[in-house]
Amino acid sequence: MLPLAFLSLLLCSPGPALAADPTPAGAVLAPIETTPGGVSSGSGNPYAVIPDGYTSPQVPAPIDPISQNPSPRWHAAHAKARAFLANWTVEEKSMLCTGTGWSIGRCVGNTPPIPSRNWTGLCLEDSPLGVRFADFVSAYPAGINAASTFDKDLMYARGYAMGEEFKGKGVNVALGPMTNMGRVAAGGRNWEGFGGDPYLSGWATEMTIRGMQDAGVQATVKHYVGNEQERNRTTSSSNIDDRTLREIYTHPFLRAVQADVAAVMCSYNLINGSWACQNSKTLNGVLKTDFGFQGYVMSDWTATHSGVLAANSGLDMDMPGDVTFGSLTSFFGQNLAQGVNNGSIPAARLDDMAQRIIASWFLLRQDQDYPAVNFDAFRRTAPENNSHVDVRGDHLKVIQHVGAASTVLLKNVNSTLPLCQPKSIAVIGSDMGPSPRGPNGFSDRGGDEGTLAMGWGSGTADYPYLIDPLTAIAKQARRDRSVLQWWLDDWDLSGVAGIAQTSEVTIVGINSDSGEQYITVDGNEGDRNNLTAWHNGDNVVLAAANVSNNVVVVVHSVGPLIIESWIDHPNVTAVLWAGIPGQESGNALVDVLYGLYNPSGRLPYTIAKNRTDYSADIIYFNGTSGPEPQVNYTEGLEIDYRHFLAKNITPRFEFGFGLSYTRFNYTNLQVWNVSESKRDLEEWGVYERWSGGNESAPGGGRGAGEGGNRTMVGSFTVKSLHRPRWTVSADIQNVGDVNGCEVPQLYLTYPPSAGEPPKVLRDFARINLDPWQAQKVSFNLSRYDVSIWDVVSQKWVIPEGEFGVTVGKSSLDRGVVGSFSPSGKK
Repeated sequence: MLPLAFLSLLLCSPGPALAADPTPAGAVLAPIETTPGGVSSGSGNPYAVIPDGYTSPQVPAPIDPISQNPSPRWHAAHAKARAFLANWTVEEKSMLCTGTGWSIGRCVGNTPPIPSRNWTGLCLEDSPLGVRFADFVSAYPAGINAASTFDKDLMYARGYAMGEEFKGKGVNVALGPMTNMGRVAAGGRNWEGFGGDPYLSGWATEMTIRGMQDAGVQATVKHYVGNEQERNRTTSSSNIDDRTLREIYTHPFLRAVQADVAAVMCSYNLINGSWACQNSKTLNGVLKTDFGFQGYVMSDWTATHSGVLAANSGLDMDMPGDVTFGSLTSFFGQNLAQGVNNGSIPAARLDDMAQRIIASWFLLRQDQDYPAVNFDAFRRTAPENNSHVDVRGDHLKVIQHVGAASTVLLKNVNSTLPLCQPKSIAVIGSDMGPSPRGPNGFSDRGGDEGTLAMGWGSGTADYPYLIDPLTAIAKQARRDRSVLQWWLDDWDLSGVAGIAQTSEVTIVGINSDSGEQYITVDGNEGDRNNLTAWHNGDNVVLAAANVSNNVVVVVHSVGPLIIESWIDHPNVTAVLWAGIPGQESGNALVDVLYGLYNPSGRLPYTIAKNRTDYSADIIYFNGTSGPEPQVNYTEGLEIDYRHFLAKNITPRFEFGFGLSYTRFNYTNLQVWNVSESKRDLEEWGVYERWSGGNESAPGGGRGAGEGGNRTMVGSFTVKSLHRPRWTVSADIQNVGDVNGCEVPQLYLTYPPSAGEPPKVLRDFARINLDPWQAQKVSFNLSRYDVSIWDVVSQKWVIPEGEFGVTVGKSSLDRGVVGSFSPSGKK
């Protein structure tokens, strides 16, 4: 039996008391604060007006769809699911779609077992960097570090290793990866995601999911969509125009669907005035119809705002199942059954919800000897619930590798690095040493003492241990017979100077932290209040640099920092940007410091000279009363480096930038067409007719539902749109003295009439070359890659005119250039 007391059916009826969508066009209900006595203390204005041009039209759920890009794996999984559910009752299917409630069960999210159907329920567990609330698990580098590698193979390897650990703990559904876009530099959860470009995020999302699901666990891509700041995340409306939504914010989710992701988590915020978890435009329209997503949509925890409306708008699973934590009330559960029985929810829609959930279970073969849950997230000391299974294997090798590969060398005057048996070393700054509380001293890592290797919030895991930089450097110093001193007090600058002035090399560590909204650290409500170093970091660097002529700065940060106060100081000779590297932090750093690993990390975001140089910022509004904050994405396509290029703003370090201990030369760019078969051309013709709603599917049309009509879905994933049509190649040669990895990056410049930013990333590679070795690197471009979203025709269109092609070392590097005309018209 589902362990929830249920609300009356009135609470899931699609009336104006339940949802934003039925309000007048362009308006949403504002939150009304009540006093303990129940008297309204609101402002008297019941609506917050959505700006003109931002809409969330109603789109029906695609029931029994026809896919333009059929997947044999999904087809087989859905066939098994239909057979498995054949005799289930409405009440049983409703239970399948509803969580048991917060802390009712052994995982952060649970669906109830139904023994009579041989169904054991599902375990859903955080986080994007490891198994949360469990022991004998690994703490991986954060998503932002995976992105910094610009290495698709490492992205996959990290995902696979994490997937093995989730499966080993008996978790069915891993709540990751997170792939929001880092729209604002101070965004609290940016470190969980993959940076400020949709293609970089898209590749990292796809490869992470493929790795996780190849290991056997269901992946959940999140947060869909527009959850780009933590402040007011549950009340603010992200107002995004259609083209920007398609080209920027949903692109990584498209790549997730192409990777056969099992689940999508909808976000807390509103999108154009409609809650993300009942926004039929983004759920039914974009995700399930345009993308052809065949898995299930779950809510973020307590992000469900209605029953009937949410179900009909595309939500398949309510998590954790209660309206608020511990309320023992639910919008779903028995209310879904009653909604079907009274006709508010089509029976076919409940069948669709249940089938999507079970199909994902079959897709990952979790019906075949899948491990039982062997830990308890909420009762971690209960011996009967915790088997303390060690699932780490040799994953520390992957963790250390990703940590080293993601470290970005930003400055290296006169080859300061790598270090070679220095006689004396000073290690300075609290970030270089351990926390006096230990690595897990703050719940959900909600504090910043000692070295920083993880942000805070639900996107965390417990460290099995944490190798701080000082410990790792001490081991190397012992081998080299170096004299090592340290000073970890960030506020005693005289002590800093005293240590720094006596050493051959001074290594200064600084950091900056952020996380999820439910934890406030030093006044930072998830999002950062500033973009400067924490713990007096800038002054620590200057105190050392003013007395030592050889200062190496190590930065552990969740995102960009403004470093203008010291970056040009002549005594700051090297800078390593180490990000959020996980449990092997110190070991990975030493690998790079001493040249055991030649740095090849690249910035996944832009480091500006001034905070105001960025195209958008956090809205620091206290949304506990009054209208919801309206977060207008007026910058459109111009986020991160695209904005800097469009506005001709010089950054301190650009997106894609990173140095090496060797040098590389680029030559001989070539572009050529990939021939198409007759069948290829026929498939493209089908896309042209069916996309944008120009032609109905057999027996029905776009958005068709019951009554024999079937919806055509998956126009965004048809093979003809994504098949290689052009190839770009360039020759890369290592012209230095040591082996190293280079990251050539492919950027397109659209014709001016297309309305795109000056340059957009389309692909990247990571290659390893010995001294004077050369390699030809090739990139493929599809029709999708050279298209823009046409909001009038509602389809992807290739602009007429000449495209510029650049293969270079960063978004600003001129590299080698060429041109081509994909439309055939100049």
